[in-house]
Amino acid sequence: MSGALARAYGGNPNLNQQRASLRATDENLPVAAAGFLPQASLTASSGFNYINGSVSGTTLHARTVPVTAGVTVTENLFNGNRTVNGVRQAESNILSGRESLRNIEESTLFDGASAYMDVLRDTAVLDLRKNNIIVLEEQLRQTRDRFEVGEVTRTDVAQAEASLASARSDYFTAQANLQNSVATYRQIIGVEPTRLEAARPIEQLLPHALTSAIEVSFAENPAIQAAFHAVDAAELQVKIYEGALLPTLGVNGSFQEERAGSGIPGNNYYNASALATLTVPLYAGSDAYAHVRQAKELLSQARLQADQQRDAIRAQVVSSWGQLETAKASILSDQAAVKAAEIALNGIREEARVGQRTTFDVLTAQQTLLNARVQLVTAQHDRVVASYRIMASIGRLTAANLNLVVTAYDPTVHFDQVKDKWIGLRTPDGR
Repeated sequence: MSGALARAYGGNPNLNQQRASLRATDENLPVAAAGFLPQASLTASSGFNYINGSVSGTTLHARTVPVTAGVTVTENLFNGNRTVNGVRQAESNILSGRESLRNIEESTLFDGASAYMDVLRDTAVLDLRKNNIIVLEEQLRQTRDRFEVGEVTRTDVAQAEASLASARSDYFTAQANLQNSVATYRQIIGVEPTRLEAARPIEQLLPHALTSAIEVSFAENPAIQAAFHAVDAAELQVKIYEGALLPTLGVNGSFQEERAGSGIPGNNYYNASALATLTVPLYAGSDAYAHVRQAKELLSQARLQADQQRDAIRAQVVSSWGQLETAKASILSDQAAVKAAEIALNGIREEARVGQRTTFDVLTAQQTLLNARVQLVTAQHDRVVASYRIMASIGRLTAANLNLVVTAYDPTVHFDQVKDKWIGLRTPDGR
């Protein structure tokens, strides 16, 4: 199990695309922080100019190549705190993205564990179905031999033939179920399952009581934490829109050099300026106010979604805990049922040999034993899967907690590489 989950952690396409999505989200911070930085531009122009005429009695006749070059720098000093709130919103969205990534990681590990156990269960069921066919074939052979000597009737033979046909049909169904589980395993883990070892539940990692599990899920479940960060981002969006209604203050500096201005030889000059601009909005249009109202409604929605997420996770924890307790109880009863069915089958076979039981009684006992064994295999599967489901629901199904031999993906590495990056087109990995 640990090897399969380690492979899924490192190579699952859905998990890796979520990591790439988070790296893209990291870039929103330098995008938002760009409002703190100056904007600089260089302009230049040149060409050919011909002039022939007079100005104030002065005759002009010249061919010139006028050249103009200039630099403009603009710096925002205050824009209604939109840049400040935009940076904070980007940080909230990044934190939300990290929790979403952690949620996908846990979902991938749970899906991998579930797929692993599905293959084990369906393999065991297929083996049971196959062995059942072997037993029923032998039962049919013995029934036919007894029919030849007159110990049983044609009805007994027909019953044995019907049971064998039904067992073969169940075998093909089990074979199809196993193929489906193998395909799912291949999709999640990335390789075909081969010689899977038995897996154990991880109950020792779980809280000791349901109430404790619920409390842990509220504090650590990534879906809940992502919803809280989404509330923060929505609240900051309200402030960003409100900032559009506040005054803005900026500074604009420029330097320009022009030679042969207006095509006149010797008409050279330099121009430098630094201007502060204050803009006070008087009426920004209905859209500015509508955006604020809309953002407030979206904030209310985000808060309700956070409450909904808490309720959904709580229900998930309670349901998973119940499934685990049911599976544990079912294993005990199914083990007893298997033992009793084995004793009953052996006794009925002995009684059938002396004529005290019919072929139908033997076939019924054989089917009862088979069903008990299948139920036991299913309960053992359900116990392991339920323990992993609880671990995921409380937010602790991580590679570290499972002691997987992997290189843990740290989302802060890429964030630290780009958060203060002012220039450059290449990603940190060189693309």
